[in-house]
Amino acid sequence: MSAAALPAATPSAPPAARLAWLDALRGIGALAVVAEHLLPWFLPALRPYWFSLGVYGILVFFLVSGYIIPTSLERHGDVRAFWISRFFRLYPLYLAVIALVLALAWWVPVRGEVPRDGSAVAAHATMLLDVVSVGGVADTMWTLSYEMVFYLLVTALFLIRGHDRSGLLSMGFAAGAVVVGLVASGAVLKGGWPAYVSCAVFVVGLTGVLVGRLRTLSACVLGLMAVTLLVLSSRVPWLGTAVLAVMFAGTAIHRWERGTGGLWPVAVTSALVAISPLWAIESGWWWVRADVWITTIALAGATFAIGMALRGRRLPRVLVWFGLISYSLYLVHHPVLKYFVEISGDLRRADLPVQLGMSVLAVAVIVGASALTYRYVERPMQELGRRVSRRCRHGLQGGGDQRVASQDSGHDRVLGHQERQVPDRVRDHVGQVDPLG
Repeated sequence: MSAAALPAATPSAPPAARLAWLDALRGIGALAVVAEHLLPWFLPALRPYWFSLGVYGILVFFLVSGYIIPTSLERHGDVRAFWISRFFRLYPLYLAVIALVLALAWWVPVRGEVPRDGSAVAAHATMLLDVVSVGGVADTMWTLSYEMVFYLLVTALFLIRGHDRSGLLSMGFAAGAVVVGLVASGAVLKGGWPAYVSCAVFVVGLTGVLVGRLRTLSACVLGLMAVTLLVLSSRVPWLGTAVLAVMFAGTAIHRWERGTGGLWPVAVTSALVAISPLWAIESGWWWVRADVWITTIALAGATFAIGMALRGRRLPRVLVWFGLISYSLYLVHHPVLKYFVEISGDLRRADLPVQLGMSVLAVAVIVGASALTYRYVERPMQELGRRVSRRCRHGLQGGGDQRVASQDSGHDRVLGHQERQVPDRVRDHVGQVDPLG
């Protein structure tokens, strides 16, 4: 996240071009996700260890999400419409993948990290999986937790008029990641009860946000709960706190682009995130070695900066298309890889031509399946969500919703199909157990 590498603002760039560079970044992140999970099973000799493809994808995706989500909420000025959009954006495909994994559990069992009790249901209902230390039925679902924490926190900040302090928030979470890493060896709040309690608060609180009764109080309770779980109940507390710092750094970059903030908080955040795992108690994985971690952060920051530099220019359509289907690609690819390997068998010691051929076939299956789920699950549900949001806005004209002045209407399409695609790791020949699995 090199602040110095970021380009100057170009407000004259047309909205469609600005959206294209965000989609292209998400396409790059999606390809990094697939490569992170495919290489250990199909082409282990090609997997890089001088940086982490998976963490690189996480950082790119979260920078994009932090860049656009708060300003999308501000542009709409309607928390009800925002949350309706989020539900229709995230939950239909999420629930479809859960149904698929459970339906095929007789063939490929649900992984052992998922509790066999109601706490798993409660955690999956809120998407707060990782921050209540519950494994997802699909490996990659853990990062949805941090998107949800970010949404809850941004909603509360918006309603109390604290949403323009992105730089301070990014530095605060980055400093918190360093401190938490020094003192926390894991979750303080353990057991199934955080999942049950957070689910109850989530349902009651979001009902208040959507209905409008005690909306600000409900949002503040949800935001406070989210941060508490992030620090005290996460599987890897320093990592979750660092993720929130990265997301608010993305927001700070957008503020700078609009001329309402500086870049120096992004530089401070980058430095603190870079050192956050170096002395952390919970940091024994290869991807948090100083050279690997810092290189990965630098590559993610450079990628985002290059994307900003190219906004307004025509970008490869295939890369933008990968960005459009990237949520499907993120949620679908890992289960499909498991099923593929179950049929093909272990390919790690196969001849190189066999590995290459099966890799191409696996990618084709993954991309085809992701395109289908985007076409028949994501897109129709997004369109339905937009219709419901419009009806809510029209029906509540002059009502009690808290709004702000409209901003750039070019962000509409991004709000419809952006953010939540980030990688997860697989257990591979390294023989280490990451917290990301």
